[in-house]
Amino acid sequence: MKNTISFKISKKGKYYTASADGFFIVTQGKTLDELSKNIKEATELYFEDEPKKSKKDYNSFSLNLPLYA
Repeated sequence: MKNTISFKISKKGKYYTASADGFFIVTQGKTLDELSKNIKEATELYFEDEPKKSKKDYNSFSLNLPLYA
């Protein structure tokens, strides 16, 4: 069974910030493209020490963008 990690996105000033629901994963970027890449990297680092099975269980991401993004 595959699971999805949902991220809440907000923008303050020049930066977008993403925080995962239910995990201690937080990152930021100046653009949504940069933020997307940073989310992937931060998530990979979060699960770096987890067994391979755990990493494979989370292969999908859901982004909740603010209306003004």
